[in-house]
Amino acid sequence: MAKVATLITDLFEDSEFFSPKQALEEAGHQVVAIGDQAGREIKGKTDEKTCQLDEGIDDVNPADYDALLIPGGYSPDKLRGDQRFTDFVRHFADQQKPIFTICHGPQLLVNADVLKGKDATAVKQVGVDVSNAGGNFIDQEVVIDDSGLITSRTPDDLPAFNRSIVQALEQ
Repeated sequence: MAKVATLITDLFEDSEFFSPKQALEEAGHQVVAIGDQAGREIKGKTDEKTCQLDEGIDDVNPADYDALLIPGGYSPDKLRGDQRFTDFVRHFADQQKPIFTICHGPQLLVNADVLKGKDATAVKQVGVDVSNAGGNFIDQEVVIDDSGLITSRTPDDLPAFNRSIVQALEQ
């Protein structure tokens, strides 16, 4: 099955990480949490759940992964200024590998400059960023672009988002 990289750091939106992770793992996929340093424990913003990072960004090669998951919360904003993370994202876009992101997750795509001409959604306040980055912002629960980009808006949309990302990896 697929090996899915997750770019994540402190103050991620708990449900937007744990819910897709569970759905992907139940479908037989491996989800790898990648942040600044392997073994570091990071904390979610809502329920203050924790997650231990499996890998550090300096120790991974994006070519070793089949898909990318970017949960929302404050995590994408904290990662977007670090070129190591934007380069990692750019690899997936350049190779047209599946990218799954929800809520504030597209902020990382904006800084990686990979949204031009792509259909995407996000939480409403990030919609202007998507548009300014050349993306076509569509306000609906899940948007699936031909490039393999699957985006969603908020935790309320997680059931549809989870179904869509699992189905995408079955193809």
